[in-house]
Amino acid sequence: MSSRRDFLLKSFSASAAAWLAANWPAEVAAAEMAQKMGGFTYFTPGQAREIDAMAAQIYPTTDTPGAREAQVIYFIDLALVTFAADKQAVYAKGFGELAQACDGKSFASLPSDEQIKVLTSIEKTAFFKTVRDHTVMGMFSSPQHGGNFHKVGWQQIGFDDSLNFRAPFGAYDKA
Repeated sequence: MSSRRDFLLKSFSASAAAWLAANWPAEVAAAEMAQKMGGFTYFTPGQAREIDAMAAQIYPTTDTPGAREAQVIYFIDLALVTFAADKQAVYAKGFGELAQACDGKSFASLPSDEQIKVLTSIEKTAFFKTVRDHTVMGMFSSPQHGGNFHKVGWQQIGFDDSLNFRAPFGAYDKA
C-alpha cells in the first residue's frame, strides 16, 4: 500500500519539478520588482488609479491598513494577466460603466462621498463585484502574488505564516 507521500512524489514528474524550481523564483522576483517599480502589466496608469481608488473605498483605511497600504492594485493587475485573464473583458466594459457613472470625470478625482455614491450606483454590476472580489483576494493573498504588502492583511486577521506546523512523526505513513 502506497502512502500519500509516495503518491504525491509519483504525481510530479522530474521535468515538472525542474520547471517549477527553475521558474518559480523568477515569477516571484518579477512580481516583486513590478510592485517596487510601480509598473503595471495590464492596467494603464490612469486605469490603475481608478481601480486603486475603488479598492480604497471597498476596503478603506481606518485604524488598520486598507487596500492602498496592502497595494492590492498590484495583485489585481497581476491577476488579470494570469489566473483571472478571463476577467479582462469585465474590466474593459467596467471602465466605460464607471466613466458613465462619473459623468465622464475620473473616479479617483472625486471626493470620497461622491465615490461612495458612484459605487453604490454600480454595486450590482459584474465590474463592481469583480473588483470587490479581487480587492478582498489582494488583501489576504500571499504577498508573492502582488498584494498583502508587508502582510498587512494577515496581521489584521492574526494569520501566522511561519509554517511552524509539524505533524506527529509518522502521521501520514500509518498503516
